[in-house]
Amino acid sequence: MTERLLEVKNLETSFYTHLGEVRAIRNISFDLDSGETLGIVGESGSGKSVTVLSIMNLLQHPGRIRSGEIIFKGKNLVPKSQREMRKIRGKEISMIFQDPMTSLNPVFTVGNQIVEAITEHQNISKKEAKEIAINMLDVAGIPSPEKRFYNYPHEMSGGMRQRAMIAMALSCEPDLLIADEPTTALDVTIQAQILRLMKDLTNKLNTSIIFITHDLGVIADLCKRVIVMYGGLIMEVGGVRDIFYNPQHPYTKGLLRAVPSINLDKTKRLYTIHGNPPDLLNPPIGCPYAERCHHAMEICLKYQPQFFNISDRHKAACWRLHEDYLNNCN
Repeated sequence: MTERLLEVKNLETSFYTHLGEVRAIRNISFDLDSGETLGIVGESGSGKSVTVLSIMNLLQHPGRIRSGEIIFKGKNLVPKSQREMRKIRGKEISMIFQDPMTSLNPVFTVGNQIVEAITEHQNISKKEAKEIAINMLDVAGIPSPEKRFYNYPHEMSGGMRQRAMIAMALSCEPDLLIADEPTTALDVTIQAQILRLMKDLTNKLNTSIIFITHDLGVIADLCKRVIVMYGGLIMEVGGVRDIFYNPQHPYTKGLLRAVPSINLDKTKRLYTIHGNPPDLLNPPIGCPYAERCHHAMEICLKYQPQFFNISDRHKAACWRLHEDYLNNCN
């Protein structure tokens, strides 16, 4: 039986600004099993990054978790202090950030930064840590790892820096790897190499992954299950095949329609979702997508939709699904 690694229950995260409370995450719940790869997709401002930063307890001021639980390996991370979280970060949960140039310290060599991450969590000498670091650089596909160990970040290409970040993140063999759009700044060829590397390494180590992206193609290649977010809420959850071949929420359908195709008629414009995301300073009381949805009903503007179970692992928060179900029953 697969072991449950992470459970996020009724999580709410806000940013308390001088303009008021920005409700970035509004009562979301999901889970992750050991060895599973979960993708979180949605446009900018949907709450993807805030969700994983809440899990890592890396929210910057004025951000704060308002309520909810983050159960990791049976323990709630929300009440833990920064000192307690430092023992977990890097060892049990690691994170790869979007831009490796700003994530790596420019005044220290890449090797020293990996060694520091290892010695922080393992009771071993720097010599042993150096051997592990060089081995991880090699496993991450960096040529001449013994030489690259002494390189500074600016002496590496974007792809090499991202490989170094992956080597650092996996050096302590964490149970959970969080990747926040790690291939955004890379060209397509390097993107494919990085994704293949992450897939191979996490399979070898049986590491679970939460992969944040707005690129649905990446999700199709890497993930087994997908969460679609919008306006700080979860709109739809399902397996990759469910989301790509049987999408149920109008927002999910809009995202898929907006993906460019090589078979697209050159005389036609690319599909776009008209309108703007909701203002989370004053979030809508109903469905956050209602103002942009062609199928919105009066109830959508007044009440947040409940999840409708399409199957055991596939559900979507849309009033239209409930209405269709009731009509079919009559």
